[in-house]
Amino acid sequence: MIKRTMTAQLLRLAGYFPVVTILGPRQSGKTTLAKSCFPDYNYVNLDNQSDRQLAMDDPVAFFELHKAPVIIDEVQRVPQLLNAVQIHADAQNENGIFILTGSHQPELHAGISQSLAGRTEILKLLPFSINELNAAGITLSRDEYILNGFLPRLYDKNIPPDVIYSSYYQTYVERDVRQLINVSNQHAFEVFVKLLAGRVGQIVSMNSMAGDVGVSSTTLGSWLSVLEASYIIFRLPCYFENFGKRQIKSPKIYFTDVGLAAYLLGIENANQVARDPLFGGLFENLVILEALKARYNLGKEPELYYFRDKQGFEIDLILNQGRRLLPIEIKGGMTYDFSFAKGLQRFCKLANNTFTPAVIYAGDTEPDVQGIHFRSFRNIAQIINNPE
Repeated sequence: MIKRTMTAQLLRLAGYFPVVTILGPRQSGKTTLAKSCFPDYNYVNLDNQSDRQLAMDDPVAFFELHKAPVIIDEVQRVPQLLNAVQIHADAQNENGIFILTGSHQPELHAGISQSLAGRTEILKLLPFSINELNAAGITLSRDEYILNGFLPRLYDKNIPPDVIYSSYYQTYVERDVRQLINVSNQHAFEVFVKLLAGRVGQIVSMNSMAGDVGVSSTTLGSWLSVLEASYIIFRLPCYFENFGKRQIKSPKIYFTDVGLAAYLLGIENANQVARDPLFGGLFENLVILEALKARYNLGKEPELYYFRDKQGFEIDLILNQGRRLLPIEIKGGMTYDFSFAKGLQRFCKLANNTFTPAVIYAGDTEPDVQGIHFRSFRNIAQIINNPE
């Protein structure tokens, strides 16, 4: 079993709070992580119909059957159970006795704010990171990472990416989407998701996509919120500060697993990756999500942004750390070129609170040139978590 970076943080928080909640997409490894950290705990999955029904009808009987300490999987299926969790946590007055997992944010967040405020800490677990795979002796090429993505079952069971992402996507559309919203036109929803894959790393206009999908921009906006709430996509906000120029304020769209984006684009093997017209966006997706994982795995808020003004000047990624800005340019090429750093130099003159600007690219040589750090994409976690 591949060890997760979040292990230490999960164990630490369980020593401080009676309840720890792990959120993240389906198949990201939440259950495996919880069971490996707490092997002696009872376990129940609320996707199981009989357990779910008992939790809804008789929470007292439910906790007689599944006594704390307990891992409760997919707890968002019965959000009203959180009231009973709060009562039991208060009565037992022990830390780390409930480990909750969930795949959808809205239900859990609403329940936590009402019932578990001050009693739980939330962790967000995404699929494997490059660092986690490296530690397990699994090293892939740039294009193999993009094709394969990072779903744990792909590596644990050696499942081909087209097989696992086809199943993952269909299960999501047919099961999770119907739980969250009433999609009267499933075909239109699937067209929308594939169009989003074709716009990976871009600012997405619902108005411009409405005609292509055949539904209103308002509906598309609600669908996009569902995709984000269920951890299919991630919105990277634009960093806004008065630098003397008008700036774009819309977020960019990325997939929480680049392998799913590659699958939706019809990429079938690693040789097709670099030739794909959207290769730049896919590589950017890979890097930015590795940065997001690095933050989440340590229990930190993302504080990740991009920058773009009305004239089109852009910085791909910015980490806001204590009001200081770490700007990063992302390039998919394998040979470093100082011209990659021109935008960083310009941004550092524009903002007076930048530090250690970096170019993340696909090569292995890591020189420092005129104050710009050139670093391999394989080391993005170290740059984000130890920037100086």
